[in-house]
Amino acid sequence: MAKHRQSSFRRILVTRILLLFVPVLFIGQIVALNKARSSLLKTARQNLTDSAIIKGEKIVSAIATLKTSLLVASQTTVVQSGSPDEVEKFLTQLAQQLPTYIECLQLTNLQDGKIIASSCGDKAITESIPPFPGDGVDVKTILPPKAGTTGQRNPENQLQLVLSAPVYNQTGQLQYALSLQSALYQQTRIQPQPGSLTGSMLVIAEDGTILAHPSIQRVGTNIKQHPDASRLQNIVKDALTHPVTGITEQNNAINLSFEDSRELVAGYTVIANPVTQQQGQKWVLLAITSVDNALFGLEEIKLILIVLTVGLIGASLLASLCLAPYLARPVEELRDYALNIHSHHAAQPVPHNFQIREFNQLAQALDQMMDRLKAWAEELEIAWQEAKTANQSKSHFLATTSHELRNPLNIIINCVRLVRDDMCDSREEEMEFLKRADDTAIHLLGIINDLLDISKIEANKLSVVTELLDLRQILQDIINLQSVNIQQKGLQLKIDLGDEPISVKADAAKLKQVLINVIGNATKFTDEGTITIATAIQQSDDKSQAIVTVTDTGLGIEPAQQHKLFRPFVMVDGSTTRKFEGTGLGLAISRNLIELMGGSITLESLGLNQGTTVKIALPIIDLSPLPIPAEEEDLENPEVTAENEGAIGNCYPTLR
Repeated sequence: MAKHRQSSFRRILVTRILLLFVPVLFIGQIVALNKARSSLLKTARQNLTDSAIIKGEKIVSAIATLKTSLLVASQTTVVQSGSPDEVEKFLTQLAQQLPTYIECLQLTNLQDGKIIASSCGDKAITESIPPFPGDGVDVKTILPPKAGTTGQRNPENQLQLVLSAPVYNQTGQLQYALSLQSALYQQTRIQPQPGSLTGSMLVIAEDGTILAHPSIQRVGTNIKQHPDASRLQNIVKDALTHPVTGITEQNNAINLSFEDSRELVAGYTVIANPVTQQQGQKWVLLAITSVDNALFGLEEIKLILIVLTVGLIGASLLASLCLAPYLARPVEELRDYALNIHSHHAAQPVPHNFQIREFNQLAQALDQMMDRLKAWAEELEIAWQEAKTANQSKSHFLATTSHELRNPLNIIINCVRLVRDDMCDSREEEMEFLKRADDTAIHLLGIINDLLDISKIEANKLSVVTELLDLRQILQDIINLQSVNIQQKGLQLKIDLGDEPISVKADAAKLKQVLINVIGNATKFTDEGTITIATAIQQSDDKSQAIVTVTDTGLGIEPAQQHKLFRPFVMVDGSTTRKFEGTGLGLAISRNLIELMGGSITLESLGLNQGTTVKIALPIIDLSPLPIPAEEEDLENPEVTAENEGAIGNCYPTLR
């Protein structure tokens, strides 16, 4: 039964698909529209920049052509010495042949200012003829008449220039001036095709004078007089500062208000000012068009995206409705099996053979999980039995340890009381009791130290301080210390430590504690035979290890019981341990100490009365040999037996 605020898998599947898919579609549509808009604006700005460059090149080329044509005409014989009628006929024909639209050609006498010939009537196209520059042609602009003044002008003609060239007579004297009036740009009233990005032309002189503008009323005015003055000034400043042709860097679109406030996109270029009186100044040419024209086609893209989005939403809804039962059926079957698993017969399998591979794998995993649960239940039963056994072993260990502590204490108390009560017959007997009490106290201290170490191990507080050591020298020290016990039992000691020092990084005191424990165990559990101590270097692909092997011919241990020796509180044979004394903690402590130093310790035995081999492995830090002190050279002895007692004479105090 479904609980409150819970839903079915099918409903969740359908709603999650829609909740995930629909926002992604809308976000994708918005991102696509923004990307399309920015791309269209970028393309428009680039096209307008190219258009401005082309318009500027055309203006420069037209002015150069007019200069050349005017200079050539001024040097013809007809103009220099022809009659007025001949000159006027020539000028009329020339005006029709020139490639750029020519409004008027006039020949003026410089002495009296009279018009000799004209292609546009008797009205002078220039009031005065200035001094001619070095290239022979004077150029100046004609601005429209200001408001309130008289004057006629074709409102469609913009960028009107007057070019004047000197005319010399046959004797070489300056007599006439040949002037040409031309409109370089003609504002057309025909609306451009939608999507056309050639743009309307806006020409601004460096001083801010508007020479050409889509709004005729603004031609001849200064940009400071208009509401969009700041934007135009920034464009002019940027164009003059960065003469490389480009687009406005501050805005993707600039707002220039003409008759109506329209958002416009502009590209610009800069050309040299052709006017002779304003040498050094420049013209800024802008090609402008509306943002709506630049974004022509965006509405079609938007419509396509809307249709695509609606179609995908419908398709996702249909797909989710069809997909939900297909995915929900296996889940529901597995749910029913899991809910009723307690009542299933053991042989009844998990539902499988679904059409989806993952659900088949889930069914197989569920089946395997049931098998593992059964196996884990059996393992838990075994672990519980082992825990009971371990608890019994710990209790037995505590009883044994209590006995091990109580006996030395009784010996110490009895020996001290005998001396204190003056019950000894001689001084030598007193010293014997005191020595026995001292040895027993040291033995008791070792037991207590083992208990402290094992408690630190269980609390993860046991630590080591490593340093660079010569393993061979450490072994020599321990052998010198343990040789007395070995000799007292009449055992043969064989040593094979090699000739070169072995560099390891270890804790000297803790390493000696481990070696004393291992060699002491070999001595304690061996009644006759030999104890062999040897070293070897074992190399592998990624590391090198020093191996210390301690082999005895003593009691040995059954292979099935060997894994218990490194466990604390576990004794393989209580009676054997009691026979040889001890707490059984030595190997457990030794294993933890060796592992803290980055090594390992293992024990091998073929069985009872077949001896034991203990191997201690430590990583080698540096294979280069350490220098051998002079006083240690005499310690290199391949074999020490009970008969050559003089070979090992150094004695060291107890490490604890």
